[in-house]
Amino acid sequence: MAARAVWKGVLKIAEVSCPVALYTATSTSDRVSFHTLNRATGNRVRRQYVDSDTGKPVERDDQVKGYEVAPGEYVVLTPEEVASAVPDSDKALNVSSFIPCAQVDNLYLDKPYYVLPSDPSGHEAFALIREGMRKKNVAALARTVLFRRCRTVLVRPHGDGLIATTLNFDYEVRSAEEAFDDVPDLKLSGEMLDLAEHIIDTKRGSFDPADFDDRYDAALAELVKAKIEGRKIAAPKRAAPSNVVDLMQALRKSAGAAGKGKAKPRKTKAAARTPAKGKTKKAG
Repeated sequence: MAARAVWKGVLKIAEVSCPVALYTATSTSDRVSFHTLNRATGNRVRRQYVDSDTGKPVERDDQVKGYEVAPGEYVVLTPEEVASAVPDSDKALNVSSFIPCAQVDNLYLDKPYYVLPSDPSGHEAFALIREGMRKKNVAALARTVLFRRCRTVLVRPHGDGLIATTLNFDYEVRSAEEAFDDVPDLKLSGEMLDLAEHIIDTKRGSFDPADFDDRYDAALAELVKAKIEGRKIAAPKRAAPSNVVDLMQALRKSAGAAGKGKAKPRKTKAAARTPAKGKTKKAG
């Protein structure tokens, strides 16, 4: 593993343990990034903390943490007091239990890390833990101190190694019931639902991350290149807004574009009934 380990310790399950290291599995370092410059001089600018009342700079040694208990009133904590709250680290990923791999909601998944044995002496134990979990199709819940915080970690087999994903705490995940509280409970049936299912069937595929690119980052890179070469980049043409405002019309148009024609409506009791003469049945 060419990257630098961000954590080293021991993966421990009961009396079985092996030395492991964590490596960051995702990174944003390859994105186009910018520095903030002084337009007049071209020099980089730096951030500086200033007193909100006096406007004078506050040196690092004079900066302390404050918890607001009322508007303008703070409980002040010194750096030493904050440091005393950091949990002691025993450098161990202590597995507390095994659960089905699909049991943890994706909302709780935070940041993934590759887990590799950090010493040849642990290769056999590492392989035993990995293959045991793979055969039982389970993931391990473990606890450790990571970056000065006590974290819950989900450990799963992945290829020749393991993936350890830190989990969000329950208080950090917003309630789905509250988020979707204003979404009306609509009952859809008949041709409208059939068309939607038909469109989904024609769009079935598989996920390959190489198929997706960061168009914004690519555009920034091209813009920087053009500036270096002294070229001008024409603004991209914006797609004309669709004039389709009727949902059924949009569905039929999408189904036609897929080359499959109109989907056959499902034979339901509601669809089988003939509307009374002079009455028009509304869709969905």
